[in-house]
Amino acid sequence: MDQEKLMENALAIIQPAPVRRVISFVIILGLGGLLVYIALATPPASLFWRFFLLAMGIGALVLADKLRRATQQTIIMTDQGIFESSGRELCSLQDIAGIDRGTFAFKPSNGFLIRTKKPGPRTWAPGLWWRFGRKIGVGGVTGAGEAKFMSELIALRLGNDGD
Repeated sequence: MDQEKLMENALAIIQPAPVRRVISFVIILGLGGLLVYIALATPPASLFWRFFLLAMGIGALVLADKLRRATQQTIIMTDQGIFESSGRELCSLQDIAGIDRGTFAFKPSNGFLIRTKKPGPRTWAPGLWWRFGRKIGVGGVTGAGEAKFMSELIALRLGNDGD
């Protein structure tokens, strides 16, 4: 589905909070930079630890860039399903078996957990959403109000209170 059509048919939209997005990016970028600096400027005696620190630093820098790119998207709910603004489908509404919004649910910060009827491929958009089997976690650097509205709308569509 293209972006214009998604926005026209949107029932709910979750956007990354700008301050949370910047803070999370800066923290991960800083960690990566610090690990690379330690590995190169004050290297440990062991060659293993030097490569370990360098690999972890480069991994954190790659993760920071992936988070930056992922949080440029928004999550849009339509009558057909839940999508990224790029058109990528997270799940269809008919595939949703349940939703967990409780305090003790295994869910992202400021988000909710969708249980689907069919498993899907493992996917991760850092700071925005992830999918592992039949579970989709939505949230992270998103605003709590938007996520709560979407989760309540999904629960209403399912005909339950969503825990």
